[in-house]
Amino acid sequence: MADTAIFDVDGTLVDTNYQHALAWYQAFRRFDITLPVWRLHRAIGMGGDQLVPHVAGDAVEKEHGDALRDTWVEEFDGMIDSVAAFEGARELLAEVKDRGFRLVLASSGKKKHVEHFLDLVGGRDITDAWTTSEDAEQSKPAPDLVQVALEKVGGNDAVMIGDSTWDAIAAGKADIPTIAVRTGGFSVEELTEAGAITVVDSLTDLRDGLDDTPLGRPGR
Repeated sequence: MADTAIFDVDGTLVDTNYQHALAWYQAFRRFDITLPVWRLHRAIGMGGDQLVPHVAGDAVEKEHGDALRDTWVEEFDGMIDSVAAFEGARELLAEVKDRGFRLVLASSGKKKHVEHFLDLVGGRDITDAWTTSEDAEQSKPAPDLVQVALEKVGGNDAVMIGDSTWDAIAAGKADIPTIAVRTGGFSVEELTEAGAITVVDSLTDLRDGLDDTPLGRPGR
């Protein structure tokens, strides 16, 4: 009986996953660590605190973790102007808000990046709240940010809208169902296996089919 819509930002509302993967690739290269970009892409959706040990191991995290994350920020800052909102992002947010849902954006991104993306989707004036990496001790796939997002708007039950397996896993740990969008480059099978109850190809497809999802009306 959802009363709150929790939207992931990166890869869901704005087209960033491949910039993130390349920024991580370049950051690791600065430390003489070369990882396949496809492997990095599979980890996008995790926060940096989780991603480094996941793709490179605990030893790299212990020796270079914080420096790698700082370097990633530098690399991504140089790419941020190439990021665009996905078609229909603003319209979908407005439609969900108009239907009576509390609207919150759950991002583990840096505050300056999240605020930039809010401007891209025109989200400041229609969202009730948003999160950044500063709001939780652990990022996705831990459930912390999803739980904080719900708490920020005083919601009782929520639906998560995300693009990655990590979104679905994090939401599942918080007993929140996920509607997955394939905009992050993950397959239908991967998203379903991670716990997504519905998978759509695009934000415009989701908006067109809202009546067939838990976002039809609050309380459904």
